[in-house]
Amino acid sequence: MSLKLEILRCGHRFARRTTIFRHNWQSYRSQLRTLATAAEKPRVSSTSGHIQFSFHSVGGTRNLKRTTLPNFWLRDNCRCSSCVHQDTAQRNFNTFEIPEDIRPIEIEANDKGVKVQWSGDAHESYYPWDFLDFYLRSDKRIPEPVEVEHFGAQGPQGSQGWPPSLTYEDFSTNETETVGRLTDHIRRNGFAFITEVPVESAGPTEKLLEKIAFIRQTHYGGFYDFIPDLALADTAYTNIALGAHTDTTYFTDPAGLQAFHLLSHTDASSEKEPGENLGGQSLLVDGFYAASILQEEDPKAFEVLSRVKLPWHASGNKGITISPDKPYPVLEVDESTGKLHRVRWNNDDRGVVPFGSEYSPEEWYKAARKWNEILRRESTEYWFQLKPGNLLVFDNWRVLHGRSAFTGVRRICGGYINRDDFISRWRNTNYPRDEILKRIIG
Repeated sequence: MSLKLEILRCGHRFARRTTIFRHNWQSYRSQLRTLATAAEKPRVSSTSGHIQFSFHSVGGTRNLKRTTLPNFWLRDNCRCSSCVHQDTAQRNFNTFEIPEDIRPIEIEANDKGVKVQWSGDAHESYYPWDFLDFYLRSDKRIPEPVEVEHFGAQGPQGSQGWPPSLTYEDFSTNETETVGRLTDHIRRNGFAFITEVPVESAGPTEKLLEKIAFIRQTHYGGFYDFIPDLALADTAYTNIALGAHTDTTYFTDPAGLQAFHLLSHTDASSEKEPGENLGGQSLLVDGFYAASILQEEDPKAFEVLSRVKLPWHASGNKGITISPDKPYPVLEVDESTGKLHRVRWNNDDRGVVPFGSEYSPEEWYKAARKWNEILRRESTEYWFQLKPGNLLVFDNWRVLHGRSAFTGVRRICGGYINRDDFISRWRNTNYPRDEILKRIIG
């Protein structure tokens, strides 16, 4: 099947997923706005230290977590133009100048929301029904929903368009929409290709990455453009095979995205055509998929790798000894959701397995052996030949990468992008701004 057809199918599939996704998002929004659209509005009154919301019918109280909201909390969350800087969206007052015993001196409710005049300076606040309803029914905002699609050697199960790809020209047609598609592919699938990128120099690749966010500076520099000459003390700068690993395990905040673009691969001493049978196949492994297999086949191994915290380091270059702010486990689980949050795995950068933790070093080695076996399964390894013109961008918190050994000289360029900047760009190219601010502010 041609690459163009794969890209076309991927585009159709993306459009279908986006339609479903936006439908789900609209459904979620409608759920949050029951008070804004409901015929019955609660009676609003003042009670000790709180504002009370009283419903006449049983239906109005369905799914409520609370019927009051604290006075101080409400005053602190006033979003009027004098309380919030309208250009920066930052709070524009000192929370702790609000009297602890602040209370409403007047409350006025209408079909759109509730206006409160407060004691002390007589400040007026206005709260839309959708804001009030959300916090009567929920404790906090949750992150944007993401339908993660695990991939193995053949891509996601039932995939009609694989691998996820866009073209260089797409960015010229509609940059914002294309960056949105790119970042959404990476969020869902873990990686994406950009095809037909110019190879005469590294400049176009660098400019493409900067459309996502600024390129992260590390002790290796910023945007990289190198050949395997060990100019820096890291096995990436050799031609040896590299097993599946994540990069920058030794940073407190590992790189969020990583990118590779093979500009050329030649062997002047070979009679073969340039780039032919010189090795250097690329490898991707979906760490989230591998972890799900581990959890299913050996729950204890998953628990060990998620609880034993290890030292990680980068110490190969003179004057450089980098380590995170504290030891971290291989599998980092989000305590609030119980879901896997980040994979941190590079056996070469790992320090000594400690004693004195919940599990012994022997138990950790047993668990890590199982993890390593899963990573090396044929069914989990996605192999491909990276070719000039095809830029690969992947999620370094999820996707492990490696390569086979090669001969000749490969010129590779690329860079790292911070996770927070990547997520910000994904949000702002896939969601309306008002919905983003509700998610991240509350």
